[in-house]
Amino acid sequence: MRSGGWSRARLGRMHDIMAAYVERGDVPGIVTLVSRRGEVQVDAIGTKAVGGGDPIRRDTIFRIASLTKPITAAATMILVEECRLRLDEPVHRLLPELAHRKVLKRLDGPLDDTVPANRPITVRDLLTFRMGYGIVMAPPGTYPIQTAMSERLLGQGPPKPQTPPAPDEWIRRLGTLPLMHQPGEKWMYHTASDVLGVLIARASGQPLEAFLRERIFGPLGMRDTGFSVAATKIDRLATSYQVDPNTGALELYDEAKGGEWSRPPAFPSGGGGLVSTIDDYLAFGEMLLSMGKHGNGRLLSRPSVETMTTDQLTPEQKAASGLIPGYFDSHGWGFGLSMITRREDVAGSLGTFGWDGGLGTSWRSDPKEGMVGILMTQRAWTSPSPPDVCLDFWTSAYQAIDD
Repeated sequence: MRSGGWSRARLGRMHDIMAAYVERGDVPGIVTLVSRRGEVQVDAIGTKAVGGGDPIRRDTIFRIASLTKPITAAATMILVEECRLRLDEPVHRLLPELAHRKVLKRLDGPLDDTVPANRPITVRDLLTFRMGYGIVMAPPGTYPIQTAMSERLLGQGPPKPQTPPAPDEWIRRLGTLPLMHQPGEKWMYHTASDVLGVLIARASGQPLEAFLRERIFGPLGMRDTGFSVAATKIDRLATSYQVDPNTGALELYDEAKGGEWSRPPAFPSGGGGLVSTIDDYLAFGEMLLSMGKHGNGRLLSRPSVETMTTDQLTPEQKAASGLIPGYFDSHGWGFGLSMITRREDVAGSLGTFGWDGGLGTSWRSDPKEGMVGILMTQRAWTSPSPPDVCLDFWTSAYQAIDD
């Protein structure tokens, strides 16, 4: 047994299971990381692009998509701790574009068939995805509100950093639309994190990327995390792929050189815009596991991290919410991340928290085991349900514990 309580033989089993995905061509490359009691195990398998070429390495840069959301939530809590934001204050103090909201009478109704909002949107509503606005889990164009969002380039699909307008114009466009649900009524995915990005910039008086760099990435040593990749590092960015729904074959989603992340975006998306490496994200996951501490410093207070990682949803809100059927039977939602509320699996103790990125990444921190696990691939998910490579990574990570 190793100092971190890992079995060498079972880590070998994890490698073999992950390597099989590369050998079958399901994913071009994989980087896995498991950390426990200070012992970090990293495995890099495959290549940065389909068809060979440069190997995937420990320092390969990936588009982490929705793994941006927990970082945005942590940035918000820094501002709450500094009394520049309050959890239960209306956001329209800094986002007047979202004052005096109207709410659709029904999701499939015309945009002018509305009622007044029962109350303002709060900072807590944004952190818990209960602002009354989000991605609709239906084919594009099913409802008028979806079409209106797409026409305004407000982001209803996978990240495309070069598409949305700059933050002030983005929030202005959002403010022209009614809410889909009353504030606090229902959990709806994604859009609230993008709103938080605009709120953080206004509350801090600096662009979102500058605030994150100064207050999170710098202190944690996350040197390769940001909203774009510099030309000097672009060779380390993996090519991104999606799956052709008809053939199942991998097709190009975003190339490295000249791609969507090769230059700074007009709109830095707090919901899905970041790139990172597995060691950079480990620093963030370890900070939360350590209740806000890092090295000799502290990013957040223990009470703030405890609040972030506590289930904030009521049973009624969970019943009204849809991402994966049955997901909230065993999970909760805190601030920008989920947690296990009922153990149903070998992969994750009660209280384990984390989230996933739809372009191929996954992270969990497990306080009971003192463990952080991270998976990074460059193959996009095909649905909100995790792909097999993700499920097998988490099973493999936990079966390698040997104490």
